[in-house]
Amino acid sequence: MSGWRRVELDADTVERDLARLVLTVVELLRQLMERQALRRVETGELTGEQEERIGLTSMLLEDRMDELRSKFGLRPEDLNIDLGPLGPKVFPDVTDAATAGPHRPGDGKP
Repeated sequence: MSGWRRVELDADTVERDLARLVLTVVELLRQLMERQALRRVETGELTGEQEERIGLTSMLLEDRMDELRSKFGLRPEDLNIDLGPLGPKVFPDVTDAATAGPHRPGDGKP
C-alpha cells in the first residue's frame, strides 16, 4: 500500500481538490453513460429522436464539464486520480480527448 498516491488536502486548495474529486466521479459516470448510449445506438434499440436527444444531452454535459474544469483550473488529465486497485488511469481516453477534441456520438471516434 505504500505505492498509493493519496489526495493531499490543504486548507488553501480544499475547494479545488473537492471539485477535482467530484468532477472525476461525474466524468466516470458521463463516460459510462455515453458508452451505453453508443451500444444502444449500434444495436438499433433507439428511435432517431432518442438518438438525437441522447447526442444533444451528451454534448451539453461535456460542455458543462469543460466549463467546470475551467472554473477550477483543471485539465482533463487532472481527473485521472489514483483510485488504488483501479489504477491511476480511470479514463484511458481522457488525455487523447484533450488533444483530439471532444467525442460526439456518431462521429466514428471510440
